[in-house]
Amino acid sequence: AKAYDDLETLIASRQHPLLVVLDGVEDPGNLGAIVRTAVASGADGLVIPQRRAAGLSPAVARAAAGALEHLKVARVTNLVRSLVELKERGVWVYGFEAQAEKSYLDVDYTGSCALVLGGEGRGLHRLAREACDVLARIPIYGRVQSLNVSVAAAVVLYEAARQRQGERARPPAPATSA
Repeated sequence: AKAYDDLETLIASRQHPLLVVLDGVEDPGNLGAIVRTAVASGADGLVIPQRRAAGLSPAVARAAAGALEHLKVARVTNLVRSLVELKERGVWVYGFEAQAEKSYLDVDYTGSCALVLGGEGRGLHRLAREACDVLARIPIYGRVQSLNVSVAAAVVLYEAARQRQGERARPPAPATSA
């Protein structure tokens, strides 16, 4: 089993860390998928609560398909206190929920930031929501109410990666024949 890191290790991982914080994700498959996407998108670490959430397990490792070896994971006793600590250390805390007014595309991910995603079914807990600096949503255009938490994490992480790499959201130039 992989050992957990502490929150300080995640914060100190680089000058402007990109962290994923999960508020009550219980499904090991979702946690593993989020780990894999976090590594692929360049995130620096993952924070999970000690209770009422999936922890690192063989099922998570299988779903992560090897990515767990490349990501620092902190398991914290009190998630809300950890969010406050992140804010005190200069990390912007962005929460994501369907009812937020701001779009995830209108958030600046270029500095130190923590992306907070809620658990399956109930989303962010009230105290976690209140601890966030900004709440944002991923627009839903079809007839579903929400996205799976691992899909939502992927959408937001890749927007953060795009902004951090300085890429523009535009289609590639058409190929020219030589």
